Amino acid sequence: MRAAALAVTALPIAGCAPVSVDSAPRYLGIETSLLDGDLVRFRVAMQGADDPRAVEKYAECAAAQYALIRGYYFARHVRTTVDERAGISRADAVYTISPAIPRGTRTIDAEVTVADCGASGIPTV
Repeated sequence: MRAAALAVTALPIAGCAPVSVDSAPRYLGIETSLLDGDLVRFRVAMQGADDPRAVEKYAECAAAQYALIRGYYFARHVRTTVDERAGISRADAVYTISPAIPRGTRTIDAEVTVADCGASGIPTV
């Protein structure tokens, strides 16, 4: 019975291409640098990003976890630059971290973001 179930799940659904295990993104690491007080730089790299924003999300996940590690609950995005070469996407992002919700429109709640990252399979610091 089990072998039959495996055979059925291995068949592609009509109109859909089979998904290769190799197509899953690979997270290649996070570098963190404290620039000044509450200003933090994150450099991240990944391979196999299916969306150009995926590497930006990876940096956001790193920033959220870093804020929690430092005892803060919020981060605010300052800037991100993205580069892609030879199939590897890299982001260089800067965030401020703070114990209270900062001014600005690009703020993130660190606890909510880290939980979302975990549910999405995106690693953090």
